[in-house]
Amino acid sequence: MMAIATASLAMSMTACSSDDNETAKPFTTDPVESSTLYACGISQNGTRGITDAANVVFTEDDILWFDANTRELKFKETEEPIYKKMEPFHEIEIRLGDDALFVVSSFVGLWDSRVFDNLVLCYGKIDGEVSLDGNYYLYDCYPLQFINTDAVKANREKNAAQWKTFTKYLESKGKLKK
Repeated sequence: MMAIATASLAMSMTACSSDDNETAKPFTTDPVESSTLYACGISQNGTRGITDAANVVFTEDDILWFDANTRELKFKETEEPIYKKMEPFHEIEIRLGDDALFVVSSFVGLWDSRVFDNLVLCYGKIDGEVSLDGNYYLYDCYPLQFINTDAVKANREKNAAQWKTFTKYLESKGKLKK
């Protein structure tokens, strides 16, 4: 069992690499059953590692569930917390097999003074009040006061097919709350 998991992780990490000479494949909204959902860290200079297991921040096995209404992403308890694995990375690329679904800003804490007009993985809840509840949320922007700006609306439209794939895949694995 461990050998299968290690082989699967090694194959998944290969997909973290970026080869600008590859022809872009059209994105599909039908998740492939044999694909694995995982997140790969992207450093400040934009590089993705293919041989360092530390670049895989989490896999679908680390996810307990995703709540489509609150956008909460609940992880299993691990020896090293997910936020610690995210710290060295500027962004996290969430992938499904060979397809990149999203690139999200990593570890946006509730004390962050920057503005993000695209997806963020936030450690803490922003719902009227800001609370550090120890959970993770995939928000369309940060802070939420910018949710109705043209840039955020354009990014939501751009990410619509990927969101559909993401939620459809998690639903097929029994990890989607509605």
